[in-house]
Amino acid sequence: MRILHTSDLHIGKTLCGRKRYEEFLAFFDWLYDTIKENEIDALLIAGDIFDTTTPSNRAQALYYQFLRNVSTSNCRHIVIIAGNHDSPSFLNAPKELLKILNVHVVADTHDINNEVIILSNPQNVPELIVCAVPYLRDKEIRTVEAGEDMADKERKLLQGILDYYALVGECAEQKRAELAKNIPIVGMGHLFTAGAQTADDDGVRELYVGNLAHVASDVFPSCFSYTALGHLHIPQMVSASETIRYSGSPLPMGFGEANHTKSLCQIDLEPDGVAVKLIEVPTFQHLASVKGDWDTISCKIAELSEKDLNIWLDITYTGDEIMGDLQERLTDSSQDTKLEILRVKNKQLIDRTLEQTITEEALDDLDEREVFNRCMEAHNVPDDQRQELLTAYNEILQALFENDELAE
Repeated sequence: MRILHTSDLHIGKTLCGRKRYEEFLAFFDWLYDTIKENEIDALLIAGDIFDTTTPSNRAQALYYQFLRNVSTSNCRHIVIIAGNHDSPSFLNAPKELLKILNVHVVADTHDINNEVIILSNPQNVPELIVCAVPYLRDKEIRTVEAGEDMADKERKLLQGILDYYALVGECAEQKRAELAKNIPIVGMGHLFTAGAQTADDDGVRELYVGNLAHVASDVFPSCFSYTALGHLHIPQMVSASETIRYSGSPLPMGFGEANHTKSLCQIDLEPDGVAVKLIEVPTFQHLASVKGDWDTISCKIAELSEKDLNIWLDITYTGDEIMGDLQERLTDSSQDTKLEILRVKNKQLIDRTLEQTITEEALDDLDEREVFNRCMEAHNVPDDQRQELLTAYNEILQALFENDELAE
């Protein structure tokens, strides 16, 4: 059986206020063709389908059109789990209807049996068991007790995740025994593993309070022939294991990912083992970050303009000279080219005073922690108080993220 693993689509994601629907459409068209050309039997999408819990109508349309198109291809199954950006209630709403298209959606943890999915071939013979574990919310895996410190929270979170995957693995093995057929078991998850790589400006949220619960690879049951993970945007193996992987996001989510090669994981499940192959994703919108003094920036802009490509730019000026006309110079340098400058940071002035920053930076360009850090900086909060305030703030953020769907 041949599986394709992707994750972190973040449909509806904007970049510096710029909508990216054309990129998402181009990716879905390419993915549909890839599924057909590579004769994929099952597509696994490991969370963060949408970028927000309330996706726009256009984002929803792209999602459902893609699922409909794939259902007409050779791909027999699609399995989708919720990530921390997704609303479980929103993803779950059409799940019974989507089953008609052999699309299996698992967005919450109300019933482990619903997370252990038996997939069958056209002759209705079971061919694969998928343990589709969605993002595990703190309140679902940890009980809160008075007087807990951060070490207590971390221990409970790690144990809760370990126990949950153990239960799912046991359920899968039990179902396989009942089938009396030695079919492979594949796991899915949306979480942060210890030692994993992230990138600056990638928009990846910490999943639990205080940067906790970075799990080790041994959390995943040994019965999993392959583990398809989501949440981190850089394609990578976990603990150097070929069969425990993050596929990474198929599109760069920020300028920090501008030079990353994006890929999907193709997995061939054979009686004698598992073979993994990476399929490189084309670039649908070029991004570039340019940083330095004015001479460095102007030379780089000239170099990029010669490529005759549509490129979105993130400019950071770090020179010593105070340049109040930086924006005007950049406009002149990029005029009559295919370059488009989306963000400008004048770091020389930012370092002198936050209030005098010359930037096109919008609030949407900052994550919630960056805003809070800037507030503490602006109000001269002493260093010895910042960690305690940040921990309390993270707890509030987590509660907001996990209860977004209740406000819909």
